[in-house]
Amino acid sequence: MSVLELENIRKVFNRSTVDEVNALNGVDLRIKERDFVTVIGSNGAGKSTLLNIVAGVFPPERGGKVLIHGHDVTRLEEFRHASYVARVWQEPEVGTAANLTIEENLSLALMRGWRRGLRIAINRKRRKLFADALSQIGLGLEDRLGTQVGTLSGGQRQALALVMATISTPSILLLDEHIATLDPKTAQTVLELTDMIVGRDQMSTLMVTHNMEIALRYGNRLVMMHKGRIILDLSESEKNRLDVNDLVCAFSRAAGEEFTDDNVLLSDVEAGP
Repeated sequence: MSVLELENIRKVFNRSTVDEVNALNGVDLRIKERDFVTVIGSNGAGKSTLLNIVAGVFPPERGGKVLIHGHDVTRLEEFRHASYVARVWQEPEVGTAANLTIEENLSLALMRGWRRGLRIAINRKRRKLFADALSQIGLGLEDRLGTQVGTLSGGQRQALALVMATISTPSILLLDEHIATLDPKTAQTVLELTDMIVGRDQMSTLMVTHNMEIALRYGNRLVMMHKGRIILDLSESEKNRLDVNDLVCAFSRAAGEEFTDDNVLLSDVEAGP
């Protein structure tokens, strides 16, 4: 059984106005257990809208379905999607609460999907859980559980956001261009942490990136989107035979037009090992 199934997903914004946009146009996608899928495409391709549908930020148009472990969650409230789905955003400030401590942020993450209003309970058992989780990312945050998150660097906050997203082992991890605002060295560190955590916990993951090199280097599957559709879906063996130029050519054949978004072609992280 697939972890995630998207069936005929369409999304229209500003319907019946001059600003009408068909953000998604009949997307079908199945994610199996342990799949680490990178999603690439130019601005406006529908990548973030796709993640928003999975996360329950808004529902698809009538007729579309979102199934997680075979359960139809299409019309569930966003907080109920959070029982299945965790997300790391572009900006570290979005995924972490600056005025709370590291341990308070992690405690909130453990409560993902619960109704609001529950008290943040921090005890010795939770502190050990938090310290153990943080010690594995190698930044020394396990010794700073009482530190306010607003005092951390952007890279430290994004690493913390990764731990927060994965500490309760969600069914699906969504990474929404989560290194886009980081400097190249820090971005590479966060990518390596991502690869380690996803591999260690064997998480089903959708990682949106604006960078073809990253999309080819990470994960076991690559999906390319264009104008609200999936135009390429490459297996690990298929993508491992490609370089960026090959991927651009594959896009042109599938889309019937040239790829023109230079930002997607440029590397913004340091070369991997």
